[in-house]
Amino acid sequence: MSSNWGKIKKAFSEANFLQSPEYGKMNEILGDKVVTEDFGGQGWALMIVRDAKRGRYLEIPCGPLIDWGDKRLAREVIQKITEVAKREKCVFVRMRPQLGATGDNSKKLEALGLKQSPMHLAAEHTVMISLAASEEEMLARMRRQTRYEVRRADKLGIKVEKGNSEEVFREFHAVQMETAKRQGFVPPSLKVLLAEREAFGDDVQIYVARTAEGEPVAYGLIIGDGREADYYEAASTDLNRKLPGAYALLWQAMRDLKKAGYERFNLWGIAPAGQPGHRYAGVTTFKTGFGGEVVEYVPAHDLVISKVGYLKDYIVETARKKRRHL
Repeated sequence: MSSNWGKIKKAFSEANFLQSPEYGKMNEILGDKVVTEDFGGQGWALMIVRDAKRGRYLEIPCGPLIDWGDKRLAREVIQKITEVAKREKCVFVRMRPQLGATGDNSKKLEALGLKQSPMHLAAEHTVMISLAASEEEMLARMRRQTRYEVRRADKLGIKVEKGNSEEVFREFHAVQMETAKRQGFVPPSLKVLLAEREAFGDDVQIYVARTAEGEPVAYGLIIGDGREADYYEAASTDLNRKLPGAYALLWQAMRDLKKAGYERFNLWGIAPAGQPGHRYAGVTTFKTGFGGEVVEYVPAHDLVISKVGYLKDYIVETARKKRRHL
């Protein structure tokens, strides 16, 4: 199956780690069932069976990967996904394809019987940095304040290191727990982080920015696959409020990923335009300062299998979205 994934990555430039066999392995380590369909070389769908209290559902993050302009193929793929969902006794299917947020793309999904989900899935609004430019060009594209902070970090002697030992994962988890308390988000458990480490191996790295004296300032968990690397998780200590550790970290990551041959760096999650109260509003200014392109994907869409079960889920998730300022 992984050899097929290699062909899919070449055929679908938009592919990222959330459709990879490694992500499937990670979920299997955590006890979830994973189903992968390779549509005769014309597409790919990695599907995870999620057992939620409100009802079992099938999740397809950043997929399926197909030519959505091929109506016949799209119908066949949706039919196959429906069969899998019914077989696994799912109430609904939730997917967020790698399609730009245009009215035309939304109509394509609606024509297939999909409806917009009450919750988001897999960074629908993000900043994508092209790594094709030279380091000088990447610096020049940054906002002036961002460039200033990158240079200030260098003057202050802030050093950035990376690794993926179990020790650094445990350190990251402890700091992220404190970050979550300060910033009001739900962090992944240590079990999830260690499953990512086991499944992705060297393709997942934790970057740490430290002061000249060795004190940790900022952390970033980065996963790479295909043409894209993703700034998937972050954490920081109190020192990051006054020191540009996160700036140094992202700049070092950009340079490393460019050398490693990645084409783009996904900074993974910003607030939608015009929503200052959104949970990601605080990090949006920081991320957009690095000179990338703001990318908006179609929102998550649901394929309803059981109308009664789905209605219950819809009510619960709509309330949760408002409560969490999403």
